[in-house]
Amino acid sequence: MENYIVSARKYRPSTFESVVGQRALTTTLKNAIATGKLAHAYLFCGPRGVGKTTCARIFAKTINCMNPTTNGEACNQCESCRAFNEQRSYNIHELDAASNNSVDDIRQLVEQVRIPPQIGKYKVYIIDEVHMLSTSAFNAFLKTLEEPPQHAIFILATTEKHKILPTILSRCQIYDFSRISVEDTIAHLAHVASQEGVTAEPEALNVIALKADGGMRDALSIFDQVVSFTGGNITYQNAIENLNVLDYEYYFRLTDHLLANKVTDSLLLFNDVLNKGFDGNHFITGLSSHFRDLLVSKDASTLPLLQVGASIRERYQTQAQKCPLPFLYRAMKLCNDCDLNYRTSKNKRLLVELTLIQLAQITSGEEEAISDGHSPKQAIKPIFNAQVTTQVAQPDKQPSVSKSQQVQPAQPVHPSPAIAATVAAQERKEEKKIPVMSVGEVGISIKQRPQVSSTATDKTPSVPATTPPTAQQPEENYIFNERDVNYYWQEYADRLPVEQVAIAKRMHNMHPTLLNDTTFEVTVDNEIILKEFTDMIPAIQDYLRTHLKNRKVIMTVRVSESTENTRAYSRVEKYQMMAQENKALLKLKEELGLELY
Repeated sequence: MENYIVSARKYRPSTFESVVGQRALTTTLKNAIATGKLAHAYLFCGPRGVGKTTCARIFAKTINCMNPTTNGEACNQCESCRAFNEQRSYNIHELDAASNNSVDDIRQLVEQVRIPPQIGKYKVYIIDEVHMLSTSAFNAFLKTLEEPPQHAIFILATTEKHKILPTILSRCQIYDFSRISVEDTIAHLAHVASQEGVTAEPEALNVIALKADGGMRDALSIFDQVVSFTGGNITYQNAIENLNVLDYEYYFRLTDHLLANKVTDSLLLFNDVLNKGFDGNHFITGLSSHFRDLLVSKDASTLPLLQVGASIRERYQTQAQKCPLPFLYRAMKLCNDCDLNYRTSKNKRLLVELTLIQLAQITSGEEEAISDGHSPKQAIKPIFNAQVTTQVAQPDKQPSVSKSQQVQPAQPVHPSPAIAATVAAQERKEEKKIPVMSVGEVGISIKQRPQVSSTATDKTPSVPATTPPTAQQPEENYIFNERDVNYYWQEYADRLPVEQVAIAKRMHNMHPTLLNDTTFEVTVDNEIILKEFTDMIPAIQDYLRTHLKNRKVIMTVRVSESTENTRAYSRVEKYQMMAQENKALLKLKEELGLELY
């Protein structure tokens, strides 16, 4: 039985020209060899399976070739090239840093570097997965990497450049390998299929290329797997069945259901997908990619961004014309939110189903009432516009007219009996809210806001019509006592924001002292608190003047004297004051070894 070799090894590139998808890098390396401008250290970094180690081997073989071709490739005829192809060359050494990552392994490599090559010009050391080296191994390698012998060239390969020390990066020429495009992968797979005598549909190769995610080694491995499953005849249906890939047909059908607002059909289709063994997260990410492909299919300039087969491309273009742009924008937003919340959700299936319900309602004409996870906006529409407007405008013109007289100008409107009964009920309710009082009485509520006090007085039905409006608002400073000051002092502290909770607590522990009829004093215990309360004097004064109905209220702050008894605020201060009165507390603390916090 003939030994089988997988396609990833059998069709591994042996020349720069046969490397797929890295044209810029291979051209740079060929020009460096042709001009003789070779660096002593290179760093090849990029995703897995894009040709880093392959390019390193081709580069090592080419710089030691005795008769290079005119296009900068190795001749494969000289002794150096034959030794490399037969894997017996002593000039090229490969080291796997994943399993040889200690300081001793690097020291052994450094000792080998000193020996010059027997055949050829250079000894090339290829260190794969170099990011796996320990920090001590990196440090032991620094000096040799910076100043190696003339015959030594190091090629480091890694998939995680961010894990390499900056001191290593600064000593290398860095080559960033990119992912191989879908078009290049499909072309190479078609070439391999023709060499192996395998028939493959373009859509099937497109599925394999998308599954490989930019890695040629992965693409060839998946290709071998599908060939074994199909027996050499790769079709689109066989490919998606073997690779457990959701068919495009599901997403096309689902989009039609969503555009037609068919919630039931959408949920049934999702249930069918789950029964086939697919994960809900895989389904929702595929759906978001489908909406993205529909979006790029609407414009001819963005059509190259669509990486699908020719037949499926036509279906995308056809369905994209049915999808309005607002629908696609909203759908992608909802799918992205579902993807972000999927991992933390307790009921994952319900999360996807709710997303499908929202998607099916986008084009139902209710999009204004549907929001992303928020309740619809509620607007209270005005009622009885004509009657209410007349009644509100009337007191401004005739403030002394009673409410029974204010309704009469609105009679030409001729409201219905139900409306008239409702308006009368509202008037009776309004009359119950406003207390009846005379002008001379000091019956103004201390809880009433000052800006509405004048309005309430104007609307009072007990005020005589002959009283001038100016006589209803006397300028008067009311008398207050220390109890009133303390009440509104505590009330002001309660209204302070959360950021000033420390000041609020301190105000609760303070008790202002009334010095005379209009001036009160606050005592603090240090200069820092004095500055804080001094800055607050204008705000506190305005608050107390408004609520005490006296514009002459004055607030003063001072620091307490050393002999003056101050209030204890913290636990430590309370303990110190108690210890001054009872010395036994100090003795008790020392004997029990207590500490205050």
